[in-house]
Amino acid sequence: MHKLDSKFLAFSYNPCHPFRLMSFLSSIHASITHSYQSIFHSNQILNGLSKSGRIDDARKLFDKMPQRDEYTWNTMISGYVNVGRLVEARELFNGFSSRSAITWSSLISGYCRCGCKAEAFDLFRRMRLEGQKPSQYTIGSILRVCSALSLIQNGVMLHAYVVKNGFEYNVYVVTGLVDMYAKCRQVLEAEILFKGLAFDKGNHVLWTAMVTGYAQNGDGYKAIEFFRYMRTEGVESNQFTFPSILTACSAVSDHCFGEQVHGCIVRNGFGSNVYVQSALVDMYAKCGDLSSAKMVLENMEEDDVVSWNSMIVGCVRHGFEKEALFLFKKMHARNMKIDDYTFPSILNCCIVGSINAKSVHCLVIKTGFENYKLVNNALVDMYAKTGDLNCAYAVFEKMYEKDVISWTSLVTGCAQNGSHEESLKIFCDMRIAGVSPDQFIVASILSACAELTLLEFGKQVHSDFVKSGLRSSLSVDNSLVTMYAKCGCLDDADAIFISMHVRDVITWTALIVGYAKNGKGRDSLRFYDAMVSSGTKPDFITFIGLLFACSHAGLVDEGRSYFLQMKKFYRIEPGHEHYACMIDLFGRSGKLDEAKEILNQMDVKPDATVWKALLAACRVHGNLELGERAATNLFELEPMNAMPYVMLSNMYSAARKWDDAAKIRRLMKSKGITKEPGCSWIEMNSRVHTFISEDRGHPREAEIYSKIDEIIIRIKEAGYVPDMNFSLHDMDREGKEVGLAYHSEKLAVAFGLLASPTGVPIRIFKNLRVCGDCHSAMKYISVVYTRHIILRDSNCFHHFRGGECSCGDYW
Repeated sequence: MHKLDSKFLAFSYNPCHPFRLMSFLSSIHASITHSYQSIFHSNQILNGLSKSGRIDDARKLFDKMPQRDEYTWNTMISGYVNVGRLVEARELFNGFSSRSAITWSSLISGYCRCGCKAEAFDLFRRMRLEGQKPSQYTIGSILRVCSALSLIQNGVMLHAYVVKNGFEYNVYVVTGLVDMYAKCRQVLEAEILFKGLAFDKGNHVLWTAMVTGYAQNGDGYKAIEFFRYMRTEGVESNQFTFPSILTACSAVSDHCFGEQVHGCIVRNGFGSNVYVQSALVDMYAKCGDLSSAKMVLENMEEDDVVSWNSMIVGCVRHGFEKEALFLFKKMHARNMKIDDYTFPSILNCCIVGSINAKSVHCLVIKTGFENYKLVNNALVDMYAKTGDLNCAYAVFEKMYEKDVISWTSLVTGCAQNGSHEESLKIFCDMRIAGVSPDQFIVASILSACAELTLLEFGKQVHSDFVKSGLRSSLSVDNSLVTMYAKCGCLDDADAIFISMHVRDVITWTALIVGYAKNGKGRDSLRFYDAMVSSGTKPDFITFIGLLFACSHAGLVDEGRSYFLQMKKFYRIEPGHEHYACMIDLFGRSGKLDEAKEILNQMDVKPDATVWKALLAACRVHGNLELGERAATNLFELEPMNAMPYVMLSNMYSAARKWDDAAKIRRLMKSKGITKEPGCSWIEMNSRVHTFISEDRGHPREAEIYSKIDEIIIRIKEAGYVPDMNFSLHDMDREGKEVGLAYHSEKLAVAFGLLASPTGVPIRIFKNLRVCGDCHSAMKYISVVYTRHIILRDSNCFHHFRGGECSCGDYW
């Protein structure tokens, strides 16, 4: 029983004497005062211990206190929260029966700071159920969780609560809402709230939230515009505003405005603030002004690893790998603590060969960074891009945690090294693992589909990307245009192109090459004119596509003109590919003298591409002498390539020089050179069906050969005559005709007619050039069976419709 209670009972049994009553009341007052002073003094000590981090000493005092008030409990709970010991804070919280809004807010803030969103929201819900009204600080804490974790739906519900409970005019709360919407990529909503705060536009925290929101959402121009507006309104910037606006300047490479901000920083006295200095180094480095970045870095009073990292990244991005390595060594010499952001930049130097990759990998292991996801991602990317896929796989497999960047590095590496099928397999493994793709991996996988002409797979990737709700990017759109164009779907490529708000030289070049490959050279030229009119400058690859279009459409004069323009107007030196296109252009047109002339005028030594173009022209026009010269050079440049041997042997056979043809075949055999067998394939019901000449291995073999016999009879009735020049075996006419009938592309089209619904286009792919006889046969088949036949050989697409081919018989 309390001692005051015992005194009161004792007094109740005695007569009521005034002097005794006064004495009694005085003793009660003294006792209360002593008790209050004792609690107050203990609370002060408890608060001091808690704030100094001596939480265990604070708990000992708390347990010994004979009396505790609300402040005592709140101080102890807050102390545990501040050092991150939330379990003990929750135990105290549960044991305190007289919880106030402050008690709830303290614990909720703790869970918010630790990112425990579920617990924080659950406490917030329970607080309201128990009738406690959250304060502006409680709501601010919850809003910060929504901002940090991009919980837009929770943020919207909290916004509704704010409006219902009269907090919509509380500057602290509305500033939190503005920050939440901005960081959750809902900048328009943030701006609406900002404009509604007419009563407190001088709040620099509010302005900073808007500037930061625009900068973080990639709208650097809007952030700069808002910053100008802020300055006009006379609102002062601080150490949080300046880094955000400098980030915006970096994003849009506005070096000039960044310098002006630097002037404001110095005038406002923030020139020595480490965070502002770090942002300045980053801005100058990203804008390519490495000398200014270095000056700011050298003037910093303390070594800040973030600033050094920014400087190293800037050097790497702008091709100064040696300077980046020098800075890295200097960091070592100054005993700076290298972090997981330093190594990825240094590993980028390995990609361009400035430093040995294995030595950096060893340093990663020695310094204990081998388990950091960011570093491992950079290692996978580095090994993959340098072609060491085995090491890339090894690092990838050892990773404890893999994210979409890890998978993207491996997929992109395989694709860039020509392992397109492997990149598709890894992509499928990623999807099975439950990792959602982003724009970067989608762009890479679409490029792989383009190289493999896997139209159906590419369409599925495109469909999944649209369903994902991810915002498209220039790289994704460019990959889609390329994929559809390379798969012969020009209408789809056009649709993507038209929908694009931003186009670059890659976009235009993809269409130029796509139309050229699909036998529409004049359309390629039209797109080139449109590209130039739009202000986009053509590059090295653009002219390859343009000259290819001219060579495959017989546009000799136009080809000459573009070849001259390339060097004269755009200062692009012709490469082997351009010369090969020009020789191909003249060769196809029968102008072999001009082809020889340009060969002799080349500024670079002819490579295999050039000699192959000349050999192909000689094959078409039967120039055996020049063909022998081209083949001889190819024997030296690519001794194990079967192509020149086969082509020269075919030329001898066409000229009926059977002995010479046999001699070339014997030479091939003696060198162990094998010819790549011609094959054609067709995709039907998500399965690829492959055929080789006179193939008897298909399950529907009998039906296919019966269909072939039917096709030959019907197209002969329509006027088809087998071209014996493409039967290069020394046998009688009947044997030659049978051999021609069972070429792989004819077997494929027969299967396509059997397996696909009437009227559906038939898509056939072939690893070698289509022969003249099959090309002629396909034109007749397209008429007789009223089908659109799309045949892609090793060189281009052939669209057969109504007895005509898109190549104009000029392939």
